[in-house]
Amino acid sequence: MKYKRVLLKLSGESLMGEKQYGIDEKRLADYAKQIKSISEKGIQVAIVIGGGNIFRGLSGAAKGFDRVKGDQMGMMATVINSLALSSALEKEQVENHVFTAVRMEPIGVLYTKKQAVEKLNKGEVVIVSGGTGNPFFTTDTASALRAVELEADVMLKGTRVDGIYTADPEKDPTAVKFDEITYDEIYNRNLKIMDLTATTLAKDNNLPIIVFDMDTIGNLEKVLFGENIGTLVHN
Repeated sequence: MKYKRVLLKLSGESLMGEKQYGIDEKRLADYAKQIKSISEKGIQVAIVIGGGNIFRGLSGAAKGFDRVKGDQMGMMATVINSLALSSALEKEQVENHVFTAVRMEPIGVLYTKKQAVEKLNKGEVVIVSGGTGNPFFTTDTASALRAVELEADVMLKGTRVDGIYTADPEKDPTAVKFDEITYDEIYNRNLKIMDLTATTLAKDNNLPIIVFDMDTIGNLEKVLFGENIGTLVHN
């Protein structure tokens, strides 16, 4: 087994599945089954989910919302997604806990590293919602922060695309995929994989990231057992 503890970042958009908005129950169930599969193999799993399928703070600000309140609305969206995933995991009989970045009992327990690590060491899945708890930070930054904090071996960024390309493969058919790439090269090529804060945090703390297609069932397990799918980002 290549990794013992992982931080899985799921995008809110991928939870939409075929829908235009909200949560696709089938996609959610597929994710829960994949997470169950790796958890049963002894891999400790922490999860951060975005909120873009419900509300995105930055686009809210563009429509006239106060940026701070817009970002707080985005944080609430990540909590809704986290509760949905928690419910789907419970259906699969996977013990899990939702933590929130700001106090929100009884919806979730206020996140502390100590409590989250205790749950991970018991083999329970930990879902950390509410981003960093602060405006102006993305859930990618929250993922990098929690991965470093929880001493994860790797951050897995599950997306709709099967890795990092020279350009957006959904728009440019000539785009070429990288098997691996350094943080510096991402910066120099101006590739929009994550925001700069998240990339810098991962680089400074020597946290490897694998970007892969989470929507293909079985890919999560393949990545964790060292199959060459997705793109590895490293120093």
